Amino acid sequence: MEPCRLVMFRVPATALAPLVPDLEDRVTRPIRGPALQLLTGYASMLYGSPAVATPAALSLAAKHAYDLMALALGPSREASEAARGGARAARLAAVKADILNNLGSDLSIAVVASRHRLPVRYVQRLFEGEGLSFTAFVVEQRLLRAHRMLSDPRLADRAVGTIAFESGFGHLPYFNRAFRSRFGETPSGVRAQARRDH
Repeated sequence: MEPCRLVMFRVPATALAPLVPDLEDRVTRPIRGPALQLLTGYASMLYGSPAVATPAALSLAAKHAYDLMALALGPSREASEAARGGARAARLAAVKADILNNLGSDLSIAVVASRHRLPVRYVQRLFEGEGLSFTAFVVEQRLLRAHRMLSDPRLADRAVGTIAFESGFGHLPYFNRAFRSRFGETPSGVRAQARRDH
């Protein structure tokens, strides 16, 4: 027997009524499809996440969840476009989580888009909606990972080149330039500072 996962949402009807026509007629109707998958994936990602620690972030996450619920239930024509905003936010969150979990591997946009069964141009637009590019996000996350590793005294015996490689950089001179440009310090300088601090 396959394990079963139960996800429950308690939502005020007043939050969904403007988005879903005849909401009360949909009470016992089974819900399936990509919108439901996006909703459960989004909820799982947010569960216990520090990303929703502030009231503003929690409010935005709830709005996206309501949009996804409305999309799964069948929104009104007017609400349909608004509900797509929740779907975009959930897809972007899933793509970002995928990137963070795979920083040391191939993260070309084509590979990531394929894993999420999305067109490359759609993934590009998701990031453009936040005012950045897919590549800029990946490089920033890889640099932040390398910085954390270089600052960790438990990893003091690991070579800078190894840390660069484990963070997803295949070319050490590029890593050194990007790191210095981002943090105003060389990788060895960050490591030396971490040793002095501990």
